[in-house]
Amino acid sequence: MPITKKKNENFFKVWTSEMAYVLGFFAADGCMIKNNRGAHFIEFYITDKNILEKIRYVMGSNHKISERRRNLKWKTAYRLQVGSKKMFDDLILLGMSPTKSKTLKFPSVPMEYLKDFTRGYFDGDGNVYANEYRRKDRSKLSITLLSGFTCGSRSFLEKLHKKLRRLAKLSGGTLFDKNGYYNLYYSVKDSCKLYDFMYNTESDLFLLRKKSIFEKFFKKRNIEF
Repeated sequence: MPITKKKNENFFKVWTSEMAYVLGFFAADGCMIKNNRGAHFIEFYITDKNILEKIRYVMGSNHKISERRRNLKWKTAYRLQVGSKKMFDDLILLGMSPTKSKTLKFPSVPMEYLKDFTRGYFDGDGNVYANEYRRKDRSKLSITLLSGFTCGSRSFLEKLHKKLRRLAKLSGGTLFDKNGYYNLYYSVKDSCKLYDFMYNTESDLFLLRKKSIFEKFFKKRNIEF
């Protein structure tokens, strides 16, 4: 007998920390599909299976996570696809669209859930680098920290930039265009504030590999949070 597919179709109707995280992740790495038969699907696609399992759990879903490898040189990626017109329509109301890559609008996220939304988007389309280098006048290696976000929509990053200034007290940030996409990046001081803003939570919804890069820097610099 076929397994009955489950999901919480009201998941995107009510703001919670889990919903805000998943919405942020979807804004970065999700897509919306309507097939020729009129069926509606939402889809997540990433190389980290663990975070998809967590997203599937909080959405009350038992849908299969499938493997995809488009090129032998690429990492194995994982896909979670959920069929639901209700969830599809709710995402439309929240500002998502099937062609959101270049037109993504920043949703009206309640202030108390912005850290979760930001962390979700960061896990989907954010980067953090802790790079060691040697100064000419010193024998020991130094380490620097750089973090940021990428998006096809400049207006989305402009809105995120403003909100992080106000709520996370980030004072800098550079917004620039590269290869047809926009990037918003922060140097050491603001990257530390961004970490504190995103991860000062009891939630376990985050990509460990990105969080660990911040913490590698903090350990090298003897910084405690």
